[in-house]
Amino acid sequence: MTAQTGPMNLITDVPGLRVGNANDGALRSGATVLTADEPFTAGVHVMGGAPGTRETDLLAPDRTVQQVDALVLSGGSAFGLDAASGVADALRAAGRGFAVGNVRVPIVPGAILFDLLNGGTKDWVENPYKRLGAEALAACAAKFDLGSAGAGTGALMATLKGGLGSASFVLPSGHTVGALVAVNALGSATVANGPHFWAAPFEIGDEFGGLGPARSFGEVHLPPTKLGDGGNTTIAIVATDAALNQAQCTRLATAAHDGMARALLPSHTPMDGDLVFAASTGARALADPVADTLILGHAAATCLARAIARAVYLARAEPGDILPCWSQRFSD
Repeated sequence: MTAQTGPMNLITDVPGLRVGNANDGALRSGATVLTADEPFTAGVHVMGGAPGTRETDLLAPDRTVQQVDALVLSGGSAFGLDAASGVADALRAAGRGFAVGNVRVPIVPGAILFDLLNGGTKDWVENPYKRLGAEALAACAAKFDLGSAGAGTGALMATLKGGLGSASFVLPSGHTVGALVAVNALGSATVANGPHFWAAPFEIGDEFGGLGPARSFGEVHLPPTKLGDGGNTTIAIVATDAALNQAQCTRLATAAHDGMARALLPSHTPMDGDLVFAASTGARALADPVADTLILGHAAATCLARAIARAVYLARAEPGDILPCWSQRFSD
C-alpha cells in the first residue's frame, strides 16, 4: 500500500468533515468536535476498562437511528460529557437533528478522558464543559490545532504530556482515511526513557520527528505507567469517505484499536477508557466490500498510530506543567 497522506495530514482530508477545538487555560482542559454539513454514519468500539461515554448504545448496527450529527471528545471525566449537550443545543438552534414529528433531536455521541488531576483550576461553580462544547462546534473548520489543544489540552501520559493528534491516508482506491485522537494514556507513546516513538515504523516523512525506530527497548515488559496518579484514557475517531454502513463502521473502529496498541504501551488497560468512534461520509462507493473494508481497517489502524505520536510530538510547554512535553525533554 503506497504511503501517501492527504494534503493537510488531518482527519479533515476526508471531504466534508470539519473539526473544532475549545480550550480553557486555567482549567487545563478542553473539548474537540467533529461534524459535517450533513449527518454521517458512525460506529464505536470500546476496549478500555474505564470508559466514559454518551449515546454510544445507539451506534449499534441494529439501532433505529443510523446517522449522527457530531462526535465529541472531551476532557473533564464525567463532567466533560456535558460538552455534547452544548453541541446538541447549538445544532438544534441551527435546525439540525433527527426528525421526530416537527421536532429535531441532534444525535451527538461523545467520550471523555480523565484530566482532573493535571494542576488546573477545577473548583467551578457551573460545569464549564457545555460552554466548551458549543465553542468547539462554532470553531469547526478544515484546519485545526494539534498538540496541546481541544480535548488534549490537559492530557498526560506516564512521563510526558499527551495531546491532540491527527493524521490521514489516501489509498490507491481513492478512498481517504483519517484519525483524530486525544492521548491521555496510562502508558507511554515513547520507548523507555528515549525520544523514539512506538509508532515509528508507520511514520510518513518526518511527521513526528523522523527519528526512526528505537534500537533498544529497555524494560519492555515493565513499561512506565501513571498507575495511581489519577485517571487516563485515549479516545479517538477514525473517518473515511468510503460508503460504510453502521456494521462496517463498527468493524472499522474495532480494527483501528490495533493502531492504539501499536503506539501506546500498555494500552486497553482496566484503568483506561480507550475508545474509537468510526465515521463514514458515504461519498465513495466500495468496489469490493470485502477487500476494501480490509484495507480501510488497516489504514485506520495505521493512521491512528501516527496520530497518537503526532499528538505527543506536538504538545507544547505551558506554565505550571506537571510533566514536560516531548520537545522540552528531547529538543536536542
